[in-house]
Amino acid sequence: MASDEIALNAVPYFVVYKDGRIDRLIGNDFDPPGVDPKTGVESKDVVVSPEDSVSVRIYRPKSAAEQAQKLPLLVYFHGGGFCIETAFSPFYHQHINAWVAKANIAAVSVNYRRAPEYQLPIPFEDSWTAMKWVAAHSGGAGPDEWLNEIADLNRVYLAGDSAGGNIAHRMALRVATEGLAGVKIKGLQLIHPHFWGGKLIGEEKEWDPKDIFVVENLWYVVSKDIKELDHPIVNPEHDPDLARLPAEKVAVYVAEKDNLKERGRHYAECLRKSGWGSAVEVVETDGEGHVFHLFNPTCDSAAELVEQLAAFTSSDCRD
Repeated sequence: MASDEIALNAVPYFVVYKDGRIDRLIGNDFDPPGVDPKTGVESKDVVVSPEDSVSVRIYRPKSAAEQAQKLPLLVYFHGGGFCIETAFSPFYHQHINAWVAKANIAAVSVNYRRAPEYQLPIPFEDSWTAMKWVAAHSGGAGPDEWLNEIADLNRVYLAGDSAGGNIAHRMALRVATEGLAGVKIKGLQLIHPHFWGGKLIGEEKEWDPKDIFVVENLWYVVSKDIKELDHPIVNPEHDPDLARLPAEKVAVYVAEKDNLKERGRHYAECLRKSGWGSAVEVVETDGEGHVFHLFNPTCDSAAELVEQLAAFTSSDCRD
């Protein structure tokens, strides 16, 4: 018999019950793939692993057929606290269309199984399955013709927002620790990334205790293996492999009114102190909150963020 006892109340986004059920209050809509009328970007959905229900949405710009050289590839991981949203959500479909058009790149947006039904590390494992599927195209003879034709796997960018930023970071480290033949990670882009830690830092000390409770206890809802908040998955500062990050450059995007902004700044600081040695920058948007560009994609700040994301991703197109 289902229990109505609540484990975590994250209204207006979701509610998780102690019996493992979840009410997803947003992120349930589906935008079909196809040709985007605003940008001309074309997309399609591909099942990567039927047994694990892992799939991706692939994007190619309008100019793809005219390119003399292959394009950089963006591999994107959606956010939603590991619990809500999909790669097929209108929020993400619209955002990736705009990014691909502005940067003139190809993209793979990963759809992974979500918590609490599928506890961490399953979302990580699904994302790694997608990464290996992408790598299968390195010789131009992979299962998808679009990637074979237009994707340069020597110029791969990993990115994600919120929980997806956490996943993108984990995938980059996994490339370092396990290897991924045929793929070169040029850059890592973390947008309002979802990290935390055992001690409050900076402006977190001024938060409403109810907000802190939700953020901290979310980790225990999505993973039965996480027992404390300085676990490396939660707090990269305590990851012994941080300095091995394979990206040539990293950008962390934060927003002034986002409760997670201190964690983005802290990530960049820890990366610099780790001995990693390459370029990391923090880009802050004034006056905006967490993933504002998804909720209000037509605002000036969202357009500016897309410009910044695209500039980073396409910066080596003229090499």
